[in-house]
Order: sequence, then structure tokens, then C-alpha cells
Amino acid sequence: MTGRRRDRSTFLPLHHRPVRATARAAGALAACASLAAGCGVVPGTTGGAGDGPIKVMTWAPSETSATNKPGMPAFALAYARWINAKGGINGRKLTVLTCNDHNDGVTAAKCARRAVKENVAAVVGSYSQYGDSFFPALEGAGIPYIGGYGVTNAEFTSPLSYPVNGGQPTLLAGLGKELARACGAVSLVRPDNIAGDELPVLLDAGLTSGGHAEATDLPAADDASEYSAQSTRALKNATSKSTSAAAAKDGCVVPALGDRTSTFMDSFRRDREDYPGVRTAMTMGSVDQTVLNTSGGRSGPYEGSYITGWYPPASDARWDAMKKVVSEEAFDDNRIDAADTGVQTTWIAYTVFTKVVESLGSGEVSADTVRSALNDGLKIDTGGLTPVLRWNTSGGFSARDGLSAAGFPRMVNADVTLQVVRQGQLVSAHKGFTDVTTTLQNADID
Repeated sequence: MTGRRRDRSTFLPLHHRPVRATARAAGALAACASLAAGCGVVPGTTGGAGDGPIKVMTWAPSETSATNKPGMPAFALAYARWINAKGGINGRKLTVLTCNDHNDGVTAAKCARRAVKENVAAVVGSYSQYGDSFFPALEGAGIPYIGGYGVTNAEFTSPLSYPVNGGQPTLLAGLGKELARACGAVSLVRPDNIAGDELPVLLDAGLTSGGHAEATDLPAADDASEYSAQSTRALKNATSKSTSAAAAKDGCVVPALGDRTSTFMDSFRRDREDYPGVRTAMTMGSVDQTVLNTSGGRSGPYEGSYITGWYPPASDARWDAMKKVVSEEAFDDNRIDAADTGVQTTWIAYTVFTKVVESLGSGEVSADTVRSALNDGLKIDTGGLTPVLRWNTSGGFSARDGLSAAGFPRMVNADVTLQVVRQGQLVSAHKGFTDVTTTLQNADID
């Protein structure tokens, strides 16, 4: 496996690329140990000085043939309307600029340069697969990137990044940890490409942490249009093998195919009739409530599936405040789905930003002051949607022990939730969060 490794900034197809900090990232961390003294911070860069509006930006791809997240900028605009109707933040209006990165590195860099030109105080609640393209401009201007989706390695290494979740690495590691106690033999179906080579490492780290055998690894062509061969093999492997930890339990199949997971499930639906006890398991991003609704709900192929996510299910009362924003300011905007993980991440990111601005009182709100407040150890309570978030200042490293050594120096939230599909709805499989810090530390991801 190691012979095929190459440096890539994006975790794909589930966007998994958990590696030790690259030389570029390590250099940035060293150079930016004191951001006020260097890293190209533009003097006087503000998001609205004095009593003027506070300006931020949210970006995400839209209307492309690949991953689209139109709900994120749409929700950001709705949030601005809602907070401004309440008098703004500390009496100041919030202005949200949006940008479509079109799933393109050049355009992502243009979005970042526009953020610099507009003197935004932060980029908040955004999605882009091109961290290596947009972070240099943000780092040069000292603009914090708050609450990215967690889709690139750079989001967990750049000293200007303030992630609110553990990205895709935590989801698969957490899934393995949960399946160790819930499943018999486990089969993993993943793309036969360099990014796909990383997936067994994370899943197996979680499985072995629970005393479970490693998963059977079933690579598939990354451009496959059907998966009948992999589906059949996965089902047979899941029923023919036993493990010391779960010899009598039904097996599980983990399709880790990103946007092609639904294609795999078409084959799986047909083949599983002879294997009624086998269950599926996957990470949020491969499936969400929208996918469940369009694939047949309670009669669909996902019924009974285990799914790891970053946050509580959309039905949880802790999302009521976000739903109120949608109801009051965007009830007829079909781009915004309260069950979408991107929209949820944007809500949490704007919660962080709002609390930072509130902490500044009547003082200046700028990229400089926002970044300083975060680096000074401000604790952010997200209402139970995540652990209390807090970043420290020591070389940009994480406040959570062990994550820097695991290659994720900016990660402060390694908690995941386990959900299950019941009656066509995502519900909690058990209460609370699972911390996968130790699992990430033990993963062989050098």
C-alpha cells in the first residue's frame, strides 16, 4: 500500500487523506508561530471598522457535475438576514459575501483573493476541495478560515484554519470503532486508487481498537458504473468469516465510494436477498436524510444501516435554533436542507464567529482581532452540537492532546456520533459522542 502513496491535499472519494503535516504545512506553522509578527498580515485589514458592517465570506461549489453544496452560502445569507433583524452583532450589521468555487482550484483561489480584496474579517462555514489553492491567499492576509467542511488535509494543518469538526478522517475511524462491537466480519468496498488506499487504514484502526479483525478490503474501479461483483464478494465475506470479538454476530458491508455509494447500493439491494442478516455501514457524506428519502425511505436499501456523523441527527432538539433561522428567513429556499451536513456546519461556524465578535465588545472587528480572540483560547459553546471548541496559540497546534502528533494540529474536535436508519429516518444509535483521538493516533498513516 505504501508504494502507491503520493501527496494529495484532498480526502477523496470520501476525501480521506490523513497524513502527517506536509513540509509546506510544517513550514507555514513555523513561520506563523506569531501571526502578528509575520505571515504577510496586511496592516489594517478589517471586516468593517468602527460602526460599519462586519464583512465575511462563505464559499462552496454549485451547479457542477461533482459535489455541490449550494445550501451553505444560501444559509449564510439567511443567517445574516436573521441576525440583522435582531439588531446585528453588538449592534453592527453582518454582510455576507458568497463565492462559487465551481470545484476548481483556480476559481477557489479567486474566491480567496476576492476575500482579501474585500477585507473580510473571516471566511466562515465554507466547502472547497482545494485547500492548497485558497489557503496561501488567506494566510498571506491573515484571514481566518472558520468552520470549513473538513474536506482537505490543509484544514487540519494551516494555522489560519479553525475547524469545527474532525473532517472525514474521524468518520471512518469512528465507524470502525463502532462496528467492532456491533458486527461480525466486515467487508470494505472502496475505490482502487491512491486515495482509496488510505481508507482501510482508518477503518482497520477503529476495528482493531475494539479487538476486531481487520476488514476484508475489496477495491473497485473508481469509474465503475456497477458493483455487482464487489457486492457479491462483500456479502459472502461478511457471512463466511468470523472474528474473535464477534463470532456470532451478523457481518457488515462498508461501501466507501463517495458519490458512487448509491450506485453500489443498487447492486447490493439485489444481492442481499440471500444474506438477510448482513448490514451496511457508512459515513455521513456518502448518505444523508435526503438520500434516504429519495431511495425509498423505510423500504430502501439503507434501512438498518449504521452511519457515523459529526453531529446529532437533524431531529435532535439542539438544531431547533438553526431551524428557526431557516423558517424565519429561508422557508421557501429549497437549497437549504436542515438535515444537510454542510448547512449544519455553516450554522456552527457562524455560531463560532458570532460569539467571537460578541467577545470583542465595542472594539474593532477585523481579521486580526478575530484571529487573536480565537488564538487567545476563547471557549465556544455550540449548544451541545459539538464539544466546547477552543484553539490555542502554541505554533497553531491543537488544544486536544495527541491530535498534533497524529498529523492533525488544527483539529480540536475528534468526536463522532453513531446513527442508524430506522423506519427510513436517521436516529441516534446511542446517546452522546465517541472520541476517536486515540484511534487516529494508532492509525498507521505515516
